Amino acid sequence: MIANLVQLAAEEEQSPLVPPGPELLVGAIAFAIVFFFFWKKLLPNINKVLEERREAIEGGIEKAEAAQTEAQSVLEQYKAQLAEARHEAARLRQEAQEQGATLIAEMRAEGQRQREEIVAAGHAQLAADRKAAAQSLRQDVGQLATDLAGKLVGESLEDSARQSRTIDRFLDELEEKAEAAR
Repeated sequence: MIANLVQLAAEEEQSPLVPPGPELLVGAIAFAIVFFFFWKKLLPNINKVLEERREAIEGGIEKAEAAQTEAQSVLEQYKAQLAEARHEAARLRQEAQEQGATLIAEMRAEGQRQREEIVAAGHAQLAADRKAAAQSLRQDVGQLATDLAGKLVGESLEDSARQSRTIDRFLDELEEKAEAAR
């Protein structure tokens, strides 16, 4: 039979594109064996590895999404805390300004009160000094006037009651004239 095939093949002209029948049959059987081996042994392993990779990728994506969600949550909490801290700082600043303004107002009022006390004490001291000076001046002027009058008249004016009345009357007249001149 092989001899017949060889002879048949020699008689026919062979096309370079189409292989001879027996080679085609042996090639098809070898292809089927290799295909069956790949299909039964290699393809399940490849599918298994591809499935594991797909699951790992999907798991990684899910983990990344979970991490991103958590990061977004933490960021929102941080922003909320930051806004709260800013609000608290503004409130504390406002309170400090109000306390400062109150303190300044109190200090001004206290300073004004002390100034008024000092001015009043100064006025009182001036009035007391003026009164003491006027009293001292009255006595000195009275004494000088009495001495002068005594020298002019030639006799001593020792009566103190009369002397005091005369001096007071004289000084009152001087004060009235001074006030009228103003």
